[in-house]
Amino acid sequence: MRSKFSRIISGTMTWGEWGKQLSQKEMTDLIEATVGLGITSFDHADIYGGYTTEADFGAAFTQSTIPREKVTFISKCGIQYPSEMRPLAVKHYDYSADHIRFSVESSLRNLQTDYLDLLLLHRPSPLMDATTITTTLETLKKEGKIHDYGVSNFTPSQIQLLSSSAAIKWNQIQCSLTHTEALTNGELDFLQASDIGVMAWSPLGSYFKETNDAQTRIRPLLDQFQKKYSASEEQLLLAWLMQHPAGIHPVVGTTQTDRLRTALAAESLSLDLQDWFLLYEASRGHRVA
Repeated sequence: MRSKFSRIISGTMTWGEWGKQLSQKEMTDLIEATVGLGITSFDHADIYGGYTTEADFGAAFTQSTIPREKVTFISKCGIQYPSEMRPLAVKHYDYSADHIRFSVESSLRNLQTDYLDLLLLHRPSPLMDATTITTTLETLKKEGKIHDYGVSNFTPSQIQLLSSSAAIKWNQIQCSLTHTEALTNGELDFLQASDIGVMAWSPLGSYFKETNDAQTRIRPLLDQFQKKYSASEEQLLLAWLMQHPAGIHPVVGTTQTDRLRTALAAESLSLDLQDWFLLYEASRGHRVA
């Protein structure tokens, strides 16, 4: 699939209330620095920051010097998240026509834009009505409010359910060296065969977050490969993921410009075949069959 999105995508989940709580100026500066590096795609969701981060980002973007047509905005809808902004009785999913439209139009207002380059259905619901969803998405696309649509965290069968009457363009999934299920459960095979683009959230996995058996096995290899490839642990983890033929786009959630620069350098890093499998084996704890 030919992509209009930068290979490294900037994830905004921790920019606001759910993380760094950046000021408007700090967000503006980060947006300009990110685009200056060549990362031109920004990943959002309506729920980030308890329904506040999109508006914070939108206000910051309007203060930047970057034309809207030079960047791509991704957002997600469907999760109803209890928060101060939305005092719900329970976290749930809503894919009614009214809620999808409400979410899209809210995202447009908050991001201060006329369109989303890509809308993703955030997580599958057991109560999804495929006809309602696809009819609503196609209507929003014809109105110019979204340019394309896709899903996030959907299984192949759930995508097939929607694809019977719609063209799903992307699936954003959890995939990394420490979360490799998509490589063997048919998910990445299906996405490639269906010409559906792949984005990966948490592309560094749990390596920097947890101390466990997999990390203990992986760390000596990364220490060795840092010298061999003149690369950091982070770059090696991203390069391992991007070497997959699905052409995975990592969604990198850092707010640090130097780490974004580091991530970009991973695009040109190619691991030797046996080194790729040594890391894969270390993650799994056993040889391939």
